[in-house]
Formats: sequence, structure tokens, C-alpha cells
Amino acid sequence: MAQLFFKYGAMNSGKSIEILKVAHNYEEQDKPVVLMTSGLDTRSGVGNVSSRIGLEQKAIPIFEETDILSTIQDLAFEPYCILIDEAQFLQKHHVLALTKVVDQLNIPVMAFGLKNDFRNELFEGSKYLLLYADKIEEMKTICWFCHKKAIMNLHYIDGQPVYEGDQVQIGGNEAYFPVCRHHYFHPKMKTN
Repeated sequence: MAQLFFKYGAMNSGKSIEILKVAHNYEEQDKPVVLMTSGLDTRSGVGNVSSRIGLEQKAIPIFEETDILSTIQDLAFEPYCILIDEAQFLQKHHVLALTKVVDQLNIPVMAFGLKNDFRNELFEGSKYLLLYADKIEEMKTICWFCHKKAIMNLHYIDGQPVYEGDQVQIGGNEAYFPVCRHHYFHPKMKTN
């Protein structure tokens, strides 16, 4: 029986490398998968899943108007699994479509993404994945400043922490640190 999985973690917890590994494992066994990612993430181009260690694979971009259920139903093949990267950027209607992929088409879906933004608020996609997922798993990484588990994402600009602004601020190591709760509020930022 197919299930909806949500695997979340702070920045640098290995979400993208994990999704690429899962895709590789399926495809190595001649079991086709569908790889999808948010169209908002343009760091390596629209429709690319890219890890910090250099692995990359093409994916179907998801935009606000994307009908995920129809996209899957219109494929020329039946996938063994649907893999979604940057799932935090999904909207409620996307998550509900993923539940239909699982419940009506009997295809497992694995969604990977951040749980909370740099303001420490839930992303819309993450909120509804937390509500609707059959299985939820945290992917762990350590705080940039200490040995504790990172549970938050610290946004910084010009070496200074930023706690306000638009929720979607695309970036990687040049703009975000994975941090523990203590260092979210008291970061050890370098001073010039």
C-alpha cells in the first residue's frame, strides 16, 4: 500500500543528496521514478535537483498552477515512486494532489524539504505535509556553531542575522546556517 512520506531537516541536512540517492536506487533496478521540484528554486536552474556535493538531476518543476495529479496521470509510464524536492514551497492544493497520487493511483510519494523558514514559521507546504503525511522523518544535521542538533535556519546578510522579511529567500551556504535553538537567538557571527 502506497504512502505519503515527508522527510524534513534544516539546511545542510542532506535532503537533496538523499532524494538523488533514492532516485538512483530505483532507477538502477529499472524502476522508473518521477523527480519533481519547486519552480521557485532557481539556484541551479529551474527544474533541477542539485546537491551541495555536486550531484544534479533534471526534474519536473512545480509552479503554483501545476496540477500534480494530472501530470502523473498523463505520463507514458507508471512510476514506482514520486520524489519531490524543496517540498516546503508547495501549496496546500499541491499536497492534497499528492495525497490523491497515493490514495487513488497507489503510487508512493516521498517529499523532502525544510520544516520552518528563517523567521521560524512553518512553510505552507511543510504545514500540510506534516498534517497529511503517513510517515514523517527528521533528517538531522549539526549546528554551524556547536555540536548540537540544528533545528532552525539562520538567515544572514553581510554577516548579520536577519529575522524578518519575505518568507521565500532563495539561497544556500552564502545566506543560511543550520543552527540549534541557542545559536538561532545568539549566533556567533564574525565581526569585521
